[in-house]
Amino acid sequence: MTAELSAVRGQVEDQRSTHTADFDEYVAVRYQQLVRMARLLTQDWALAEDLVQSALVKCWGSWGSIRNDDPTAYIRRTLMTTYFGWWRWRRSRPERLMAVDLERSMTDDYTLIENADLLDALRSLPKRMCAVVVLRYFEDLTEAQTAAALGCTVGTVKSQTHRALRRLHLELTAVEEAER
Repeated sequence: MTAELSAVRGQVEDQRSTHTADFDEYVAVRYQQLVRMARLLTQDWALAEDLVQSALVKCWGSWGSIRNDDPTAYIRRTLMTTYFGWWRWRRSRPERLMAVDLERSMTDDYTLIENADLLDALRSLPKRMCAVVVLRYFEDLTEAQTAAALGCTVGTVKSQTHRALRRLHLELTAVEEAER
């Protein structure tokens, strides 16, 4: 009985180490991309990293079943669900960022956004519209992928995209006219 128990424990440990190695490798490859997306949503580096880490912790327990499918889609959906949950809990947007922070980038060769007016316009959008714009235009997802990440229909993505782009256009046009 003890030999059988030892053999089972050994198999579990082997699976756990493979599981951990796969997850660590995935995180090493995708972490920067996930933080970039979260940064566009939250407008704050520290909050973006917290959001990504919370989503990854939630996905860790399911990694064995999701790693063979499309883990990026699963983690993106978890990140969005966590993001919307945070906003419901906080009931307010974070403080405005200082202009210096807007120019900070994750790596030397990859600048997030250098247009402060665009960041301000994104910040003014409702969270769902902001998420649609970030996923569609900054993450370059299709309408179907965006709908899957947000847990809504493709029609909702289309209408939210249309409304968001119209609002962004109006805000950026107003800023441009004010600068003249």
